[in-house]
Amino acid sequence: MSTISVPLSKEYEDRLDNLVKHGAGSSRADVMRKALDKFAEDEAIALVLKAEKELSEGKLLHGDLRKLIKKLT
Repeated sequence: MSTISVPLSKEYEDRLDNLVKHGAGSSRADVMRKALDKFAEDEAIALVLKAEKELSEGKLLHGDLRKLIKKLT
């Protein structure tokens, strides 16, 4: 596992601490990992919704379905 350093404004630091305080994660690192997981999930869902929209508009789908499925699992 690696460690990264990300500068945060006081506002973001307070938000992060507040999330830990209210049980969103056991630590700052835990909350950040969960946030990254949520972001990846949201991106995968956005890709699926875009593909569905394109399909409903009669556009052909392009891309590797296996890669998309990996993002969802």
